[in-house]
Amino acid sequence: MGLILDSSVVIAAERQRETVPQLMRRIVSTAGDQRVALSAVGLIELVHAVYRAPNPVHSQNHERFIADLLADMEVVPYAKATALLTGKIDGEQRAQGVTIPFAT
Repeated sequence: MGLILDSSVVIAAERQRETVPQLMRRIVSTAGDQRVALSAVGLIELVHAVYRAPNPVHSQNHERFIADLLADMEVVPYAKATALLTGKIDGEQRAQGVTIPFAT
């Protein structure tokens, strides 16, 4: 099946000055060797930082990190099937007392 990264994982890696290869090694060591992708919604959240950066240097750093990430990672489009699966996973998890935070 594979793993869809939450943008918070990528943002945290960038803030800690991790390179994309370092991030990918950490993911493999944690989750095993599997397909890793980013959702289109996650990509939107990453690109958002480019335009909110306090100065051009930070903006360029964000752009470079995203470019490196996209060179190694597929972006999965957000579709009806994704929304249905998201609702299912969230509902199942909440029924077990686990809350997955969703930005609103």
